[in-house]
Amino acid sequence: MEDHTFTVGQEFPDVKAFRNAIKEAAIAQHFELHIIKSDLIRYFAKCASDGCPWRIRAVKLPNAPTFTIRSLEGTHTCGRNAHNGHHQASVDWIVSFIEERLRDNINYKPKDILHDIQKQYGITIPYKQAWRAKERGLAAIYGSSEEGFCLLPSYCEQIKKTNPGSFAELFTAGADNCFQRLFVSLYASIYGFLNGCLPIVGLGAIQLKNKYLSTFLSATSFDADGGLFPLAFGVVDVENDESWTWFLSQLHKTLEVNAETIPPIIFLSDGQKGIMDSVRRKFPNSSHAFCMRRLSESIGKEFKNSRLVQLLWKAAYATTTSAFREKMAELEEISPEAAKWLQQFHPSEWSLIHFEGTRYGHLSSNVEEFNRWISEARELPIIQVIEQIHNKLKTEFDDRRLKSSSWFSVLTPSAEKRMTAAISCASTYQALRSDEVEFEVLSADRSDIVNIGSRSCSCRDWQLYGIPCSHAVAALISCRKDVYAFTEKCFTAASYRETYAEEIHPIPEKLEWRKADESIDEKALLLRPPKCRRPPGRPEKKRICVEDLNREKHTVHCSRCNQTGHYKTTCKADISHSIEQF
Repeated sequence: MEDHTFTVGQEFPDVKAFRNAIKEAAIAQHFELHIIKSDLIRYFAKCASDGCPWRIRAVKLPNAPTFTIRSLEGTHTCGRNAHNGHHQASVDWIVSFIEERLRDNINYKPKDILHDIQKQYGITIPYKQAWRAKERGLAAIYGSSEEGFCLLPSYCEQIKKTNPGSFAELFTAGADNCFQRLFVSLYASIYGFLNGCLPIVGLGAIQLKNKYLSTFLSATSFDADGGLFPLAFGVVDVENDESWTWFLSQLHKTLEVNAETIPPIIFLSDGQKGIMDSVRRKFPNSSHAFCMRRLSESIGKEFKNSRLVQLLWKAAYATTTSAFREKMAELEEISPEAAKWLQQFHPSEWSLIHFEGTRYGHLSSNVEEFNRWISEARELPIIQVIEQIHNKLKTEFDDRRLKSSSWFSVLTPSAEKRMTAAISCASTYQALRSDEVEFEVLSADRSDIVNIGSRSCSCRDWQLYGIPCSHAVAALISCRKDVYAFTEKCFTAASYRETYAEEIHPIPEKLEWRKADESIDEKALLLRPPKCRRPPGRPEKKRICVEDLNREKHTVHCSRCNQTGHYKTTCKADISHSIEQF
């Protein structure tokens, strides 16, 4: 049927196959069908154009589902218009056209659907129709959004059953049991974070694009080699201060159950006030810092100057106060407005030199990398998003566990590379010992004071990164100390292996969940989706959000009444009396 021609006696497997074929031919040849009779045993139709003699009649063969063409009369005399739409190009037809493409590419966009149909059939369909067809096609392949929410209680039980010690908590709202919040943290992630990761947690949010309004929240860390380590994630119906407080409460509960004392954690976020306040309340012994990637994006968007972004990064990475002041002075010279804008963010919350504590060289969170894990699944039902994350985590844990088994170095590859560079530089330095712990290290152009007791150097690299700098290495070698013994434990290969020591177990197929449903409250099985559906259009991107920003606002002026605060188009002043006087 590639040429879309019919012959008398031509057979089709069943009535559905014939209907699809005649519809395809009508669309491809740009003629409209007027169906006279269509049921399970016969089909009569003609061309809908006045005066066109084309007719077709097909019937079902006895004792078989086969459909055959009995008669075919006339040829088309009607004109064709390749630019118009087509009545036969229904949503169901579009779904059948795009189904295989959707299986290969979840992010097959409506505009691409329009383009492919125009290219192949020469007809133009409405954008809304393509959008609906994609939504219906995804539901046919992956299940509906409503079904995804209904399966969540069973899926949470399966997570806890197959991965003991994991947290999978589901919260609902209202008497009708609507979905409100979901929190998931696998035991392997909890154990890995507490026993091998850097004490840094990045917080982020991303809008899901499925049928119902919801936001994906995440908490990620860094492993000993600097790789992404997802700690916990959740889905909330609305992202606000309350939902962030809830998410961090669940995270605190998760860590508290698995550790005698929660270690001090450095939280990185985009600076939303709700996140900052929640961190202070739920983790009082921890600290908060701005994610430099988000901060640099904000200043770049505000002032459209790449040089400002470069200077901001250099100031953030400065290891001495003099270097920091130098870069900030350059930034102010280029744009005093940008320097004033930056004052709303205290340097202690974004620069290495002013931050109280050790950030191990990490100025930005890695939540963007984690978001890329789910970027393809954002339009799918919620349970598909969770399944994709679970499968990805299992694969990553298995791969990294296998990879690290062949390491023979004391430190991870990235830390070993930094240590090797420090040892190479240290060979040209001279170390003068002052007492048991203090040394003066002389290089070609400077001298630095190293204290191996407090693990500090005047260049501040050792304190900021947790790995001995070249000056510290020179001092340690001079007194025959093991340089690796003075490196933070979280950079060792042993810590990396401990991070991925626990295995993530797969979730059984959905058919096996029914056996576990008996232990779940019957009401919980009736979980309904959120009441709010996702609005049309692109979700607004959220960047740095600080409520106490005192920016000068532009004052609008009305040319009609000569007052401020509104425009001429919205002016309500009565100026008739003034006109009469004039």
